[in-house]
Amino acid sequence: MASIGSFPHNYSGIPSGDYSPAWQHYFEVTDPLPNVTQSLPRSFAGNVGVNREGHPNNTLFFWAFERQNGSLTARAGEREDEPWIIWLQGGPGSSSLQGFMTENGPLQVTGNHSIFENDFSWNKAADAFWVDQPVGAGFATTDAQGYVNEDQLGEDFVQFLTNLVKVFPSLATRPFHLTGESYAGTYIPYITKALFSTAHPPVRLRKIAIGDGTIGDFALHEELSTLNSLETYPEIIGFDPDVFQYFKEQYVVPLSESLGNYLCRQSKPREHLCGYDINLTYPQNGVIPGTLTNPFFTARRFEADSETRFGITLPQRRPLSRYTLLAARHAESRIGARHTGIVKELEKQRNVLKRNLIGRPNGTLDPEYGCFLWEEMTDYALNFTFPWMGGEWDPYDIPDALSPEVPRDATVFFNDNRTRTALHAPFKEWVKTIDHTFGNSSPNVNGSDPTSDPSPAPMSFMSELAFNASERGVGIIIYEGNDDSLVAHRGLQVVIQNITFGGIRGFTRKPATPFTDDRGRFAGVVHQERNLTYALFQNAGHFVPHSVPEAALTFLREFILGENRTGLVVDDENVLGIDGEGEGRNVHVIGGEDSVLAEDVMPGTTVIFYGSGTTASSLIVPSETLASWSSFLATATATTLPSVA
Repeated sequence: MASIGSFPHNYSGIPSGDYSPAWQHYFEVTDPLPNVTQSLPRSFAGNVGVNREGHPNNTLFFWAFERQNGSLTARAGEREDEPWIIWLQGGPGSSSLQGFMTENGPLQVTGNHSIFENDFSWNKAADAFWVDQPVGAGFATTDAQGYVNEDQLGEDFVQFLTNLVKVFPSLATRPFHLTGESYAGTYIPYITKALFSTAHPPVRLRKIAIGDGTIGDFALHEELSTLNSLETYPEIIGFDPDVFQYFKEQYVVPLSESLGNYLCRQSKPREHLCGYDINLTYPQNGVIPGTLTNPFFTARRFEADSETRFGITLPQRRPLSRYTLLAARHAESRIGARHTGIVKELEKQRNVLKRNLIGRPNGTLDPEYGCFLWEEMTDYALNFTFPWMGGEWDPYDIPDALSPEVPRDATVFFNDNRTRTALHAPFKEWVKTIDHTFGNSSPNVNGSDPTSDPSPAPMSFMSELAFNASERGVGIIIYEGNDDSLVAHRGLQVVIQNITFGGIRGFTRKPATPFTDDRGRFAGVVHQERNLTYALFQNAGHFVPHSVPEAALTFLREFILGENRTGLVVDDENVLGIDGEGEGRNVHVIGGEDSVLAEDVMPGTTVIFYGSGTTASSLIVPSETLASWSSFLATATATTLPSVA
């Protein structure tokens, strides 16, 4: 729901006048919190205005935890070498308090609404703020005309920071690290751009860190990575070579002609039907198209072409089958269901579908899906692949087929009036994500993005942002979970290779250096060049701090807050500088490079979890199946896709 006409609540003891250190006492959380029995670090919470003219009720909400007692209330100029963090959730319109309670905050909520302490909370590494934004999200407030575009969002955030450092003055000169995930991949670049455009910024920005972020457009972060997801988890299609080849073909047939030519032509060379077959080079040769084929337009264009030129009416894209195959979910058991009539019928339908897929002439899209390849993959799994066909598809965590999952929902906690009072929160309903974050009633007002965001994707200005970041000594960190299908890592790798930083387009070497958690366990791949860091976490989904909390805290401390050089490209004498100097000399990577990790695909886990959240079972893929698939994949992906000039 949207927060129409919400406003901050003034509690007893609120100071008069402008923000100042006098507000520290007001914001300090001293009342007991429901279901919280453990001792917590000192924290502060409440609404802070954004100074938008004509909108006095527009505020953002924060809950901040100290790393050590007194660290947040230090005076101006003190603790100047101690970093601090802000965490932003995505959505758009999601409350960062949801991440606080399920990912990286000091408290975590369970399925029965009990609360436990998080041993890997990010405030263990630095003073940390979880901020609800934009206006209207979570406990942030707004009037009916207060909703924003991304540029206004950035300006609001700068003004929020301006007021925040009046309350906590040491923050103005301490290293500031702006972090977040998912749609924060859109927020953070715009906020950073706004800070860079401010003559006298209120904070000393040191790094930005984006996890599983939507930096590119919808097609880039959702559709382009579908084939990569199938290579990572061939379980999705039951290790079926024919189905894999079908999905591969959707990437590799010409887009430069009408549907009529598609339907008539069967013998011309296949190139890129949806335009998603981007060949990455290191460094990148040529500019990758900033805007990929828009799947929202493919169905309309194809239908129009077919009706006007051939008199054919193509069917509309069907809804995801999670809503249509309820009968399969009530089969007697996941394993036993293989032998029931419904699964036999599903297998029959699967064979019919396969004939339709692989029997279609080369150079034709599936008329029901167009370039909605991720949706088509999802439907296939839910209709025809065990265990998803009897469970659920978690777009954020592929190996999770639990149905239902154990809910981790903080709604009860935050809508308890005892919590609201303790946090100085407004008396509005707290929801995880508001509708119509940008004030639009249409789910797709710009025809290309279901978020209704009217602003261009940050990819359109990332090269300029990277240049300005380097000029100001601000590091850029992009990290991903390997098990995320919705904002999968292939799309973010395309983003990086399309950014010019240090005078070179993209990385000069493939990411191939392992990094570990504090116990020395392999955590993933990391690569650093010319002020930009990239990491891919093994066994992590979209919500990395939730999936691998220990590895995420290590990464925060070592790479985001720290200056760990693992994965850094250097020459014999110097780091490969932001200007690219050192290229052509004896360049190497700190921590070494593993040729296996340099592959485009990091294999996923061989265990798929299904059943209910409290009685989970697991499907383990036999080693023989994996070996056979690896042999097939080596042949199926041997041909290099054409470069995009």
